[in-house]
Amino acid sequence: MPDIPACTQCGLENTYPDGDHYVCADCGHEWPITPDANTADTMVVKDANGNTLNEGDTVTVIKDLKVKGSSIPLKQGTVIRNIRLVEGDPENIEGSSDKIKGLVLKTCFLKKA
Repeated sequence: MPDIPACTQCGLENTYPDGDHYVCADCGHEWPITPDANTADTMVVKDANGNTLNEGDTVTVIKDLKVKGSSIPLKQGTVIRNIRLVEGDPENIEGSSDKIKGLVLKTCFLKKA
């Protein structure tokens, strides 16, 4: 059974969850259930070698890639600077190369520079 916190108003432990709130059976106080601090921002984005990627990192393409909507391919060794992480998607990043702007790339084709 998950740990249910004591009432934030009276301090008694006779509380229970009700939907998205905790309720104190003694004083009737209700307060929202907040997500655990450990589960917030736990998305980890890793490159092909298992290195953790962060906002603003520089990565290198490890394989020639065809780019949809462009006749210019991304060659192996192309550097992508100042990457942006896609929120909620640990397998993709956003960035731009010198020749192609607005790329969304799979992390399995990148390595941290």
